[in-house]
Amino acid sequence: MPDAIRYRHDGLVCTDHTLDVPLDHDRPDGPALTLFAREVVAAGREHEDLPRLLWLQGGPGGRADRPSAPGAWLRRALRAYRVVLMDQRGTGRSTPADRTTLAGQPDAAATAAYLGHFRADAIVRDAELLRRHLGGDREQDRPWTVLGQSFGGFCALSYLSTAPEGLERVLITGGLPTLTGHADDVYRAAYARVLAHNERYFARYPDDQRLVDAIAAHLDTHDVRMPTGERLTVRRFQTVGIGLGNASKFDALHYLLESAFVPGPAGPTLSDGFLRGVDAAVSFAERPLYAVLHEPIYAQGGRATAWSAHRIREEFPAFAPATDRPLRLTGEMIYPWQFEEDPALVPLRDAAQLLAERTDWPALYDLDQLARNEVPVAAAVYYDDMFVDREQSLETAAAVRGLRPWITNTHAHDGVRVDGAVFDRLLAMARGEI
Repeated sequence: MPDAIRYRHDGLVCTDHTLDVPLDHDRPDGPALTLFAREVVAAGREHEDLPRLLWLQGGPGGRADRPSAPGAWLRRALRAYRVVLMDQRGTGRSTPADRTTLAGQPDAAATAAYLGHFRADAIVRDAELLRRHLGGDREQDRPWTVLGQSFGGFCALSYLSTAPEGLERVLITGGLPTLTGHADDVYRAAYARVLAHNERYFARYPDDQRLVDAIAAHLDTHDVRMPTGERLTVRRFQTVGIGLGNASKFDALHYLLESAFVPGPAGPTLSDGFLRGVDAAVSFAERPLYAVLHEPIYAQGGRATAWSAHRIREEFPAFAPATDRPLRLTGEMIYPWQFEEDPALVPLRDAAQLLAERTDWPALYDLDQLARNEVPVAAAVYYDDMFVDREQSLETAAAVRGLRPWITNTHAHDGVRVDGAVFDRLLAMARGEI
């Protein structure tokens, strides 16, 4: 294909593809976006007629994994597949959506309308165009397997709803969302899980509670500046807790906290290394769509999200900073004040407000189609998943005909990246081998 660029890397053969897709799939003659995807195959097998597997990453707003990134699933998948790593619209080498590119929109209303086309429904229709593009004239109708991690699982269910003919099998890890619940239901359940993860963390590292409280007290009484110049507030520091849900980051928080204080001329102060680490954890510079679209990915049925996480937090006073109780860290929640404190989000504040107020979101899932599903589906439901509620996941599993859930407390949310056996088991389940 004329758009393909091939190269070799670390025992892999990579082929880069680009194609144009409509911004609005219901207006195919309207504005277009560029979609980027990298196809990866094990060296020596590039000429074999291998089936394709599409990786749908978590997010929203995260680019596809790169072949050099650590991830146990990829090498396992390459034993049987050509793996397609698609940068979902707005991310990576696909047409980006961030404060720089969106500055070209005439106003906040236009920006919000534009970003309304970046949810799972549009991502799935992009994927269908990509599948046909990669298949060429002879294999356009050959279905592929999809592996959806976290938000990628949300996309996979939307795929099953709208284009099941494009799917041979579906594997989902930590990504069975509520099909009908409101964002309020999602965050009400999430806050309770985040509190439980706080308890697990501080039970493992009991002295870190003293450190967290000391950092909060210091931030409350000092004007501490981030590497990007803005003040670090207590409430923004609390958002480092998002790492508590991943096995690969749970312990990393401890090693970040232990480097917090260094001697200063006027007493202990926060180190540059610590502040740089906090910035890496809480800044949305690399994934602004995550913040802008995090609540809209649940929006359907005529109700606005209306900053759900911000409102529901009032039901959980343990997260309110106070001098008479230990500080608790927050998780996968987005708040309106982040669009005032994070430089990457400040220019998107008005558009984010309009998205929070929007009520005319289209449906993401076809419940009737899911109830008569014929595509083999296997899903890992992580028992203690901080990001996706177990009970909501099991309710969804029961609504999808033929979906086989695997409920395990052996892995955290990032299990498929940490242990290749997760991929092996799901594939075997979908094939009916176990």
